Amino acid sequence: MPHLHHGAPGSFGSVLFSAMLVFTALMYLRGWVSLRSNFLGRIPAWRALGFLVGLFLIWVALASPFSTLDHELLTVHMLKHLLLMTIAPPLIWLGEPVRAWSQGLPRFVRGAIWVAFCWPTIIRIGKVLARPEVCWVGAAATLVGWHIPQVFTLAMHSVGWHFFEQSSFLVTGLLFWWPVVQPWPRIPKSDLSMILYLFFATLPCDILSGFLVFCDRVVYPVYWSSLHLFGFTALEDQQCAAALMWTCVTVVYLIAATIFAARLLSPHRSEEQSILQFESERGAVRTDPQRMEAV
Repeated sequence: MPHLHHGAPGSFGSVLFSAMLVFTALMYLRGWVSLRSNFLGRIPAWRALGFLVGLFLIWVALASPFSTLDHELLTVHMLKHLLLMTIAPPLIWLGEPVRAWSQGLPRFVRGAIWVAFCWPTIIRIGKVLARPEVCWVGAAATLVGWHIPQVFTLAMHSVGWHFFEQSSFLVTGLLFWWPVVQPWPRIPKSDLSMILYLFFATLPCDILSGFLVFCDRVVYPVYWSSLHLFGFTALEDQQCAAALMWTCVTVVYLIAATIFAARLLSPHRSEEQSILQFESERGAVRTDPQRMEAV
């Protein structure tokens, strides 16, 4: 069965997705500028930059010329998954997009979203999805499930399944990083629990990448017939992809765990920051309805 190059650059889907990302960035910047002008609850510039970099990485993974190479190299395919699950999501949440969009989106859109998210059913679903155990299981199941050879092959040969695969990586990546980054509105989590959360999250990745690195056969036959770039054989490509995933996930999770460990070892400083942060957010919540009417 021939490869299908999903979302090729210049295709309608790619152009439409790029336009959506540009619109998302513009609405974010509009809200970010509005928050800066009000001073209270402003988002630091480095957070805004992180959000924009996160959007750019999503574009690289899904709509750039680079994105089509995942049908030629498993290493590129794995790098796209890392961008969507491991690198872009924490950058997105660091930008505190909920607060920025609450100011940047048109008033009627904000009103409609506010009404929708006030429904009891939506609130209950949101609380369930925000639980760390749900976020962890969702990310682990997505990672392992899509790397089952039969499921992997299905996604490579179907436009619809390929879209669903990449969407699930991004969505579960955002869910996974929600309790770690804790964007606004924040729900305080124990630093120790987050360290354990990150540690156990490395286990599915370690098992999968270790299997692919040390396996003496090509697990995904779909790459046998592809044009391998840089002189890689199918087996070398598989080992390189697994090593990339192993290294990248370990480094990113280690950085996050180190930040939590540093906070854990500085309890007085963390407590002071939490109090100041709570007061700032309480003031921002009180002024949000006024801002929404003013913009």
